[in-house]
Amino acid sequence: MAKADRTATMSRLHSAARLARTALAARLLEHGFYAGQDQIMLALDREDGQTPGTLADRLGVRPPTITKTINRLQAQGFLEKRNSIFDARQAHIFLTEAGRDLIVSIEKSVKKTEKQALKGLDKKEQKTLAKLLARIEANLTNEEIVFIDDEPETEAETKPDAKNAAGTDAEPATATKVEA
Repeated sequence: MAKADRTATMSRLHSAARLARTALAARLLEHGFYAGQDQIMLALDREDGQTPGTLADRLGVRPPTITKTINRLQAQGFLEKRNSIFDARQAHIFLTEAGRDLIVSIEKSVKKTEKQALKGLDKKEQKTLAKLLARIEANLTNEEIVFIDDEPETEAETKPDAKNAAGTDAEPATATKVEA
């Protein structure tokens, strides 16, 4: 691929990512959320009681960023901090009832943005796009791509302690590794 084509491709990738974030941010703002807050809420909905450090690692942000966002969400009444029963120096973050009540709104905002972004792409094109984006992510993080049931995942997501959406152990038996 020519350098100009690669540059144009990367420019489109940046533009699409920026436009997707902007569209989602507008929808989230209708519910009183700012960009990034949704990710913490959804992560806690999947696994409540995580530490700020664990959340930061899973979301790929720095701990000070997570702490600031957690404090804002706590001030809004959506999260609460509780001291660890095992280590008094550590806190765990939990959704409040008010926070739980907004999870459906956040999920709807995400789905509407996905629908808007993928409009006009058939299922095969969407699957191809997901695989291509997974390859780009793997290239940029120097990780391997693993496809489970045609869904791209990073190697870290398929380790034995990884959980699927139902909260049960992931089944790596159907995995196919693709070198990044």
